[in-house]
Amino acid sequence: MRSLKIMDGCKGTQVYALNPSGPTTTTGAGSGGGGGGVGDKLLHHLQDHPRVNSIRSKSNRTFQAPTPLPNNALTENLLPYGLPSADLLEPLIEPGLKSVDFVETLADLYRRIDNCPQFEKWKMYMEQCAVFRGVSDPKLFRRSLRSARQHAVDVHTKIVLAAWLRFERREDELFGTSAMDCCKRNIECPKAALVSGYNPESVYESCVCSRTGLEGAEDELLMREDECSTSEEDGDISFCIGDEEIRCIRYNIASLSRPFRAMLYGGFTESRREKINFSKNGISAEGMRAAEIFSRTKRLDSLDVRIVLELISLANRFCCEELKSACDAHLASLICDMENAMLLMEYGLEETAYLLVAACLQVFLRELPSSMQNPMMMRFFCSSEARDRLTMVGHASFVLYYFMSQIAMEENMKSNTTVMLLERLGECATESWQKQLAFHQLGVVMLERKEYKDAQHYFEAAVDAGHIYSLVGVARAKFKRGHKYSAYKQMNSLISDYTPVGWMYQERALYCVGKEKMMDLNTATELDPTLYFPYKYRAVSLSEENMVGAAISEINKIIGFKVSPDCLELRAWLLIALEDYEGALRDVRALLTLDPSYMMFHGKMHSDHLVELLRPLVPQLSQADCWMQLYDRWSSVDDIGSLAVVHHMLANDPGKSLLRFRQSLLLLRLNCQKAAMRSLRLARNHSSSEHERLVYEGWILYDTGHREEALSKAEESISVQRSFEAFFLKAYALADSSLDPESSKYVIQLLEEALRCPSDGLRKGQALNNLGSVYVDCDKLDLAADCYMNALNIKHTRAHQGLARVYHMKNQRKAAYDEMTKLIEKARNNASAYEKRSEYCDRDMAKSDLTTATQLDPLRTYPYRYRAAVLMDDHKEKEAIAELSKPIAFKPDLQLLHLRAAFYESMNDYVSTIRDCEAALCLDSSHPDTLELYNKAKEHVNE
Repeated sequence: MRSLKIMDGCKGTQVYALNPSGPTTTTGAGSGGGGGGVGDKLLHHLQDHPRVNSIRSKSNRTFQAPTPLPNNALTENLLPYGLPSADLLEPLIEPGLKSVDFVETLADLYRRIDNCPQFEKWKMYMEQCAVFRGVSDPKLFRRSLRSARQHAVDVHTKIVLAAWLRFERREDELFGTSAMDCCKRNIECPKAALVSGYNPESVYESCVCSRTGLEGAEDELLMREDECSTSEEDGDISFCIGDEEIRCIRYNIASLSRPFRAMLYGGFTESRREKINFSKNGISAEGMRAAEIFSRTKRLDSLDVRIVLELISLANRFCCEELKSACDAHLASLICDMENAMLLMEYGLEETAYLLVAACLQVFLRELPSSMQNPMMMRFFCSSEARDRLTMVGHASFVLYYFMSQIAMEENMKSNTTVMLLERLGECATESWQKQLAFHQLGVVMLERKEYKDAQHYFEAAVDAGHIYSLVGVARAKFKRGHKYSAYKQMNSLISDYTPVGWMYQERALYCVGKEKMMDLNTATELDPTLYFPYKYRAVSLSEENMVGAAISEINKIIGFKVSPDCLELRAWLLIALEDYEGALRDVRALLTLDPSYMMFHGKMHSDHLVELLRPLVPQLSQADCWMQLYDRWSSVDDIGSLAVVHHMLANDPGKSLLRFRQSLLLLRLNCQKAAMRSLRLARNHSSSEHERLVYEGWILYDTGHREEALSKAEESISVQRSFEAFFLKAYALADSSLDPESSKYVIQLLEEALRCPSDGLRKGQALNNLGSVYVDCDKLDLAADCYMNALNIKHTRAHQGLARVYHMKNQRKAAYDEMTKLIEKARNNASAYEKRSEYCDRDMAKSDLTTATQLDPLRTYPYRYRAAVLMDDHKEKEAIAELSKPIAFKPDLQLLHLRAAFYESMNDYVSTIRDCEAALCLDSSHPDTLELYNKAKEHVNE
């Protein structure tokens, strides 16, 4: 149920395409023709939305559309803004870096990371972050971000990256947490980030926040006796400020700086005076007393902020570096919230106080995205003058504006704030990849704002910096400006100059018509089946030809393995055309789970409103009916249907944390991690007990790569109250490693404890399934079979797969095959079942099952690897390489790259072996088999 391989990407913008004729369109939509039916108001409205990965939903049967009903009030209510038009659809331009040869990009990146000086490694990891931002697995980006923070040297970089790591978990959405809360690890600790220096080994250690305050209290007591002012007898000079005299020791004051030394011991008249008039130097008598105390004690304990600000001004005026550093550090230590940060940020910039500005900046960054709505703070970042001020104090950087601009684009891509932050990003860019990213993103934003001339300018600047993918933006901007043929030639040239990839043909299709357009779209799907646009275009084209059933079958192909809100929306419209209101309501509810703020009809209607319009048209269910329906859909591995039921139940009981948790499990199964983490946070926020809250916090930590912390949360929850979920979490986190016999025995005990605690059949079925898996690993096949049978008795359908494995290990191959056949028949998401069944049949049947698995879900890598291995066994090396190269072109995968490298090595092509190994090691630098192959290939090359 919970996959260890979590992949997701939920970022981008909505691009809407409306038929200008709007509601007056009269094209028939049903297969039986007719004018103005339900489908008429439906099919010419569509949105293009960001990428959201998913697993196959078995909804690819062909539908037969009934004759549409005459136009009526119901149609007007459901579809008030018109129908989607294929000619007005456009694919999304990816806002990040995208390479024409991703494998070579990865290999080059690995080489440079491996060879760069240690103090420069964080910059290389930031480039890796930018490359991984556009791939579907968020774990790769987070891992690179952690590596960048681990190797950061200066305070500025540390505070930005620590805040970014916190933002990736969206802890700002957790009730009862503060921006400055510490996670007890140096890598994200706000205090540790304010300490300069390179110490990569310490980032995962416990931070200073976990230590006691006794040491500081003792120091404070020791300093009490030294903090009184200098007496008349000890002092040998007085500074007169107004009517007051501050007695000082000449030598101590002179030691504060060279200007003071020159004044008090040089050729100035002050060197011969016992009293010096200091009234015009911008410091009060109280401030001068503090300076005198500092000259003796080198401490600033218990001073009022106003006095410390006077001291830092004095330090700047008289070049007192030690005093300035002490004031800077003292003021920085006082910053704990946005109010303090806003008060002192201006002082910090004025006095060039590096640490003070860093502390204020840190609060702002850790409060993102809400702090971006604070105009008082944003004035410190957006303009060129603001960037210049930050530069003067050492706090303007590419990484700062990269972080802020990404959040701004997520919040509102068209806003002026987004544009200004991206402009500052471009000003901070020094390296080639930085310029490519900044200019390309400016082009994307300008295109979204319909400022096409500026968009073309920025895309061309990105191309000049070396970003070939930005030629897509250049072509699109030309097309928008009325130069369609020029755009076509641009893409034609791109396809001719480089090894073609799917997005090239997808873009050229925009500038073609008729059969040529459809040929390009089909080629795009063949080269990259994960692209949304070709499926959507073909589906809408079919609907315009009154082939609504075929249109649904077409859009089902992409929904089956890669869910996105816009594709669900299109299918909902098509289902309304078929008067399948129940199916339409299911898709809209699932859509809202992925994106609760999704707007339909060109942003004019919230999806919730369509739910309200559809609800009276379907059977009404009680909460008990919903539980039964959830049980059935969960058992049939109908993830989208299950999401819809959970959404319905949450509408009746929005504070039910258990339902939010179930929602997150389904979203993870669909590889929608961003939405899953949102559901987990809501589950945590609505927890009714401490032990329940701790479990959800544990899952949040586990799913963001903090396994040890997740285990601690599980143990803490168990100490409060024994529960199924706490034991399950602990067992799951422990099992996420290579288990030795003792560890396996402990995991078995934990799962047995979980099963003794109250829970429902859905979760107990999962625990039984996991327990069976551990028993199989321990070679306890009879116990495993019992677990799987018990799971099947409570309709945990996936247990067929485990039982098949047991039969196979007992050499009962026919029984294993039959078990997988049962799973295929029961499960709507069955690509994995076809894949697993191939292991229990002869070669020809295996090839058939794996072909079906690839058709259902082209993102599954095992079928490609199997077919390639068969080809290699038949001595068809080129065909085997080509088989692996197909998925690598749209999904660079560690196992695929490793296998292709091994094939190249067997063919004595060591250069290609090294390239593929380097690309694989960029994905996982510690993969032992790839490292061994890599070193072996390098030895051959050196020989």
